[in-house]
Formats: sequence, structure tokens, C-alpha cells
Amino acid sequence: MIIVKLTGGLGNQMFQYAAGRRLAHFRNTPLKLDLSWFSDFSPMDTPRAYALAPFSIQAEPSTAEETAIVREPKYGMLRQLFNKINPSYRPTHIREKRFRFDPSTLSLPGNVYLDGYWQSEKYFSDIASIIRREFTVRTEPDAPNCEVAGLIKGCEAVSIHFRRGDYVADAKTAAYHGICSVAYYHEAVKLVAARVDEPHFFVFSDDPAWVRENFAIPHPMTVVDHNGPDQAHEDLRLMSLCRHHIIANSSFSWWGAWLSDNPDKIVIAPRRWFAEKSIDTRDLLPEGWVRV
Repeated sequence: MIIVKLTGGLGNQMFQYAAGRRLAHFRNTPLKLDLSWFSDFSPMDTPRAYALAPFSIQAEPSTAEETAIVREPKYGMLRQLFNKINPSYRPTHIREKRFRFDPSTLSLPGNVYLDGYWQSEKYFSDIASIIRREFTVRTEPDAPNCEVAGLIKGCEAVSIHFRRGDYVADAKTAAYHGICSVAYYHEAVKLVAARVDEPHFFVFSDDPAWVRENFAIPHPMTVVDHNGPDQAHEDLRLMSLCRHHIIANSSFSWWGAWLSDNPDKIVIAPRRWFAEKSIDTRDLLPEGWVRV
């Protein structure tokens, strides 16, 4: 059994699921999801909810008993005691060592607990078709989303994602992640417009009012603002229908672009993903995506 710890928002949960699903697939063993973080997260973390239920995923929540078999005790002293009384213990709690892709993860045995973010396509690229299928939404879109989907399918649609929220409101989060400048978006729009005839830009954001007040371009632009926080999967579905993408430094729009099945898609991404300069993000973006 593979158990993967889910944390963070929808985009993070999708990366965690995809890494676990790949390992479970190759080990021919069930995948289970540890959802305990959502009821026991640190006060320093942005509150989040489990968000994968709308998708066609192949996993169930793990029980406390199942998790305890492979997860080490939470605190350092307890871990030391646990290892001391179990001298033959083989580590099954696999913590992500670094942000860069770690190829050793692909050859882990079939009885481990994955604890990390795993933000690279390389953790699941060899089962990409399975991941795309399982990240389809189970239900049909409602009338407003059908209307926007029709608009997207009828033009050279380009998704733009503005991530603000805690990136702006929380000082610690802002210092770690940073935020994409308006200049970045204008430069990205110019690059896309130089290669795409008559682009129509569809804007997705957790702060659509700010976008309307601060962002204007000389091209058709539609701000998609009818889906609330509990319908992030609907925004993601609409983003994936777009032919091209301008993403934020956000795992959410990363997935919106990755799930697009346009073989000729242009994806523009920020050159710096984190404000924290020490983080090595060379494996974050798939080949062919353009850093600006």
C-alpha cells in the first residue's frame, strides 16, 4: 500500500496524488490518502480543505491504523525512541529531501508513506495518460460554466492566472512565494499575441476585482469570476480547455496548463517561482514551457 500525505490547496494536492498514483501503479498496490493535515494543520499554514473529491481519482482515505504502520511519529524525540526499539526498522516514511526531482522516489518499494510536495512532472510523466484521465471532473458543468466553455472552444483562448490571496495578505507567505508583477503579465501577453492570431484572454483569479482595476490589455479579455472557492475544479476545467496559457507562480495554474491537450500550446511561466532564491526549481516546468 502507498499512502500519500495531502496538504495545501488543490494544485499541491494534485501533485501529491500524481506522485503517489505513479508509484502505486508500478508497484501494483492500492493508493490511500492521508487527510489528517486538513484537521490538524499548523496555525502558520493557510487553512485548506480536501479538494480532490470532484475528480475521477483512484484512491480512498487511509485509516489511522493504516497510516500508523508506515508513518513515523510526528516529533523528533519520539522518532528516535521508535527507531531505538526497532533496530531492524526499514524507513517507510519518505520525506521529500529537496524541491528538485529526486529519481530515487521512482524506485521506492510498495509500502511507503510519501510526505512532500513532489512538484515535477518527472514524478508521473510515464503515466501521464492515467493522470489526465483521473483528473477529469466526474460531473457535467452547470449552465454558467457551459457558457464559458463554449466561448473558450470558439476562439483562440488563452488562460491567464493571477494568484493573490495569501501571497499578498500574509507577510510570511509573501516573503516566501512572492507575487508575479503586472509587468510580467504584460510581457507574457505580448509574447503570446506575437504568435497567436486574434487571441482572447480568459482571466482566472482569487481576486477578480483587483484584476479589473489593475490590468488592461489591447485584446479581448473575459474575467471568469462566477466560481467560488469551493468550485476551484470548475475553474481548472475551464483553464484546461484553453489553447494557450499564462500561469502564475502557482501549482493551480501549472495544472491548468498541463491538463490542456493542445499539442501546440504555448505556456508562459514566471522565471522566478519563489521569492526565496535558494530553492532550485529547474525540474518544475515541463520541457517547452517558456520562462519570462
